[in-house]
Amino acid sequence: MIITNKHVVSDTEAEYQVLTSNNKKYDVEKIYRDNLNDLAIVKINAPKASLKPLNLGDSNKLKLGQLVIAIGTPLGEFTNTVTSGIISGLGRGITAGSPFEGYVERLDNVIQTDAAINPGNSGGPLLNSRGEVIGVNTAIASEGQNIGFAIPSNVIKQLMDNFYKRGGTFEKPYLGVRYKMIDKQTALLNDVVEGAYVIEVIPNSPAEKAGIEDADIIIEFNGKRLSGDDQNNLANLIMDKRIGEAISLKIWREKKILEKTVILEAFK
Repeated sequence: MIITNKHVVSDTEAEYQVLTSNNKKYDVEKIYRDNLNDLAIVKINAPKASLKPLNLGDSNKLKLGQLVIAIGTPLGEFTNTVTSGIISGLGRGITAGSPFEGYVERLDNVIQTDAAINPGNSGGPLLNSRGEVIGVNTAIASEGQNIGFAIPSNVIKQLMDNFYKRGGTFEKPYLGVRYKMIDKQTALLNDVVEGAYVIEVIPNSPAEKAGIEDADIIIEFNGKRLSGDDQNNLANLIMDKRIGEAISLKIWREKKILEKTVILEAFK
């Protein structure tokens, strides 16, 4: 399983190969593309002993001015090129891609570096002085010089955790409701309960199949009480589950508490 950028393997009709540093070639058997980040995983069939993974560092500990090293194949020609520089910025937000190529994506919280990164470096590692991967090279500022960007390693860690937690897929579970959180104060003022107020149930969604209706208030998700003060409370709980998992819900409807079971499906 090899991490790269999604835009490197964006052509779904193409066939890809992986070329190792000792000039061995492997056909890519499967590509998993993440819809939320410019990241992808390519799968090859290679003996474990022939490949040595790099350790992931902690990108949350990075400091401005810290030494970094970028490795890649600039211009698709100069393989295993190594460049060095420093971390020039942290937490940057950029728009990557080209509207003329039909690929534009907003990337947040990326690392800025002055290590030389050119077209062809995408998907290569950005390393610290310990040789740990602290980012994946992903973009350059076309109108400037020595302004490159990398996706932090902690985003990679979260990506892999979610990938394996979902059984080897980037598909994400969904419930199928538009909702607004009701905090305790609002609940008291309106004589209702704290939780996720359902504004709309998406047709043919898991929520509709489970019998959830507009104006229901979801107060409990799989035994966990929903906090109205946390706007992402329900979304985070859903994202922590697997596709196909049965979830018990407690909902408040017309001053009665009902129990529902919903089967989470893949978000298309």
